[in-house]
Amino acid sequence: MATKQLPEKLYFKIGEVSTLAGVEPYILRYWESEFKLIKPYRTKTNQRLYRKKDVEAVLKIKKMLYEQKFTIAGAKKKLKETTEHAAQEQLPLGFVNPEYLDALKTTRNALQDIVALLDRPL
Repeated sequence: MATKQLPEKLYFKIGEVSTLAGVEPYILRYWESEFKLIKPYRTKTNQRLYRKKDVEAVLKIKKMLYEQKFTIAGAKKKLKETTEHAAQEQLPLGFVNPEYLDALKTTRNALQDIVALLDRPL
């Protein structure tokens, strides 16, 4: 499949994404429920508006399912591995943004308190 050049737009309606991807709108709605990568914005009238990254995710998922013959579960697993790998490459191991350090420490302490409560005998 040749890579399609996406139009330079901020948002795409479901019909446009359906045409670009070559799949029916109901398939897009199903994929949205299965894959966390696809999160279209919802208008006040509940209309889906897909961003460019959503459309790219749709095209990637279609390729995995239709061309590479992944199952839904297999595609989810592969996408999760790819996402985790990319995240690890972006930040050095052990890197924490100093702006968030206090919030992380507070959260960690609160979680440790919850674990201690859960470990208490009834």
